[in-house]
Amino acid sequence: MRVRKSAEARKSEIIDATLRLADKLGPDRLTTETIADAVGLTQPGIFRHFPKKQDLWEAVAARVGAMMETRWKKAESGDTPATDRIRRLIGAQLRLIQSTPAIPAILFSRELHTKNKGLRTAFFGLMSRFHKVISDLVAQACAAGELNEDLDPDDAAYLIIGLVQGLAVRWSISGRNFDLTDEGNRLLELQLKGLAYGNAGTGEERNAS
Repeated sequence: MRVRKSAEARKSEIIDATLRLADKLGPDRLTTETIADAVGLTQPGIFRHFPKKQDLWEAVAARVGAMMETRWKKAESGDTPATDRIRRLIGAQLRLIQSTPAIPAILFSRELHTKNKGLRTAFFGLMSRFHKVISDLVAQACAAGELNEDLDPDDAAYLIIGLVQGLAVRWSISGRNFDLTDEGNRLLELQLKGLAYGNAGTGEERNAS
């Protein structure tokens, strides 16, 4: 006997399929017909749950956002040094990208940049929140003497985000032929050393060394 799924369960199944197929086919080539086939529905069945394709993409953005923010909250909590929390935060973000490779595909898609204002707005808001989390941690690290006290936390946060985004692109176009998290951790350590430079000793002492 076939069990009828609830509307919420069916929506979740459609969103899961969209993320999976966005990675496999690319967001710009993904059609509602393909999604319907993947979940065993007709196209009208998809539209009963998401009246417009834009609604589906916005639901995908909400799912990705919820996954990210859950991991951010866990990574930034605790009494450990702020730089350790930055490491945990970036590690969590990279692990999520590695486990959900549709994320970079969506971020650099035409669907996001030119076709779907709602999707673009959702991801811009998400990235703005990510920037604030990192900026706040950088400010704490500067105040604690872990990073150079002269840093602008907002600028430093953009540099760290740039590391994540650039690495995700390299990982994607390389055919995912390296461990994203390991490489990210290695590069982040180099970046944190650069952001901490100048905190120990005076300029004369550093030049003398």
